[in-house]
Amino acid sequence: MQIRQLPDTLINQIAAGEVVERPASVVKELVENALDAGALRIDIDLEEGGIRLIRIRDDGGGIAPEELPLAVARHATSKIASLDDLEAVATLGFRGEALPSIASVSRFSLSSRRAGDEHGSTLRVEGGKLGEITPKAQAPGTTVEVRELFYNVPARRKFLRAERTELSHIEEWLRSLALARPDVELRVSHNGRPSRRYKPDLLDASLRLNETLGEDFARQALCVEHAAAGLRLHGWIALPSYSRASADQQYLYVNGRAVRDRNIAHAVKMAYQDVLFHGRQPAYVLFLEIDPLRVDVNVHPAKHEVRFRDTRLVHDFVYRTLQDALAETRAGAIAAATQGAADRAQYPGAAAGFGSPRPWSPTQQSPLGLSVGEAPAAYAALYSQSGASQAFSPDVVSPQVFASQSPEQRLPTSSDASIPPLGYAIAQLHGIYILAENADGLIVVDMHAAHERIGYEKLKSAHDGIGLHSQPLLVPFNLAVAEREAEVAEREAETLAALGFDVTRSGPQSLSVRSVPALLAQAEPEGLLRDVLTDLREHGETRRIAAARDELLSTMACHGAVRANRRLTIPEMNALLREMEITERSGQCNHGRPTWARFSLAEIDRWFMRGR
Repeated sequence: MQIRQLPDTLINQIAAGEVVERPASVVKELVENALDAGALRIDIDLEEGGIRLIRIRDDGGGIAPEELPLAVARHATSKIASLDDLEAVATLGFRGEALPSIASVSRFSLSSRRAGDEHGSTLRVEGGKLGEITPKAQAPGTTVEVRELFYNVPARRKFLRAERTELSHIEEWLRSLALARPDVELRVSHNGRPSRRYKPDLLDASLRLNETLGEDFARQALCVEHAAAGLRLHGWIALPSYSRASADQQYLYVNGRAVRDRNIAHAVKMAYQDVLFHGRQPAYVLFLEIDPLRVDVNVHPAKHEVRFRDTRLVHDFVYRTLQDALAETRAGAIAAATQGAADRAQYPGAAAGFGSPRPWSPTQQSPLGLSVGEAPAAYAALYSQSGASQAFSPDVVSPQVFASQSPEQRLPTSSDASIPPLGYAIAQLHGIYILAENADGLIVVDMHAAHERIGYEKLKSAHDGIGLHSQPLLVPFNLAVAEREAEVAEREAETLAALGFDVTRSGPQSLSVRSVPALLAQAEPEGLLRDVLTDLREHGETRRIAAARDELLSTMACHGAVRANRRLTIPEMNALLREMEITERSGQCNHGRPTWARFSLAEIDRWFMRGR
């Protein structure tokens, strides 16, 4: 078969297959060009979901008339000139493929005017064929028109969806952009009618949360801000009580670029693992800032993905930052319980815990109703240290909590700032819920779920104190693995030893296992070890052991928690409330369900139409 050079038009159409998937892809490329040109206002006019017309107008720097043909030439760009520029690229676009690819599959026109020019100029391109440059009345900036997308590639056009579907893809991408660039005004019209406007706000970027994701997300969003090791992570994560059935509210930006990254997605999932209800998805808007030299953005034609030079560091940084943020929300919960209704709007009724737990003294009574004999054999020593008791006792909390308090004592007035966030117990409902009065209104606590979380966190703290122990096997076993997994086991031998595995490579595709984590000795060590090796290969670290340990401790805490229909005294109820206030993640039980809810006095007044 003869080898021949492809014509430029066909080359551009092949490139369009990588860059231009649907109208939303065109909008993305053209709007990113406008942002790179310094635009602060962008108008987006659409017809028939962008299939018939896409017009992007911006107030950016503009293009010189003689450079208009270069703008639609392949691999022509003003953004990079050398390999050094490519490695440190900070602009959204840089490949020089978008405009020629779009122009090759549409009826295309490019009009532009620089601030000092007397008039604008326009260039038309029909199916990849350039026309003449002609003068045109044009405001400073650039206007790009894309008509009849895929008119000359019917095989691609027939794969486009209905008008409403294509429009929804464009709106979703614009929502993502609006979150990343609150300084830019975006105006969208469809079929001649204004459909959406994102107003610029330079003072409070969080206002874009209301515009894009709604007030519900904004109310339950926890602000994140942390920098270390040359990395900075900031943005918002939703509290676990605001979980989603799908991953439709997950936005990640690396140096301002919206991307999808499996490594970071895994880190977020691990951070939420202990507090999210099974099958639910977290919601977040996160911005990661990193030295451009430490990330490669040139790994995907449409720039949807990036590659980090130190994947393990990034994964651990994101995981630790979010895990700490979800655990340390005590200050926010206290503020929510003591401030006025307007200020409380930023905090949810079911917060995700109140802060770091106190150290658990070995002489302190355990809140769990388990004896040493009921615990797994490998864990008996831990229960011996913790001094487990058979019944729930208010002495779990410091006895002085009740020194100045009795069931008959009057509650402080609502103006008393000394009232704790969860207030003071006043009653028990059906042996299931604790009713408490705080400075703001009514607190309802699921006592089993709350006690379960308290016990679980204390078990974890106790186990962290004694560390992971190995249990030698009487008869070591051989494990057949893939060659790359054997290489990971050999390379990460020290990591595996720290997790409780004594593993050596016994052949090109086999491992010899001599010991396993003592706490998980009764589990399936073969499957667990395979999962650990997979995590180490893909993410550079693993939490499989910790997750398996936590699952076991969660079950133990669940069995040891106070049961429904157990009648508690007022001091016992108050003891539980005080313990919740100092326990990490106390807003959710071990299975991700909320443990408490708040009803403000104003809300209760509305129930009975008071003041109307």
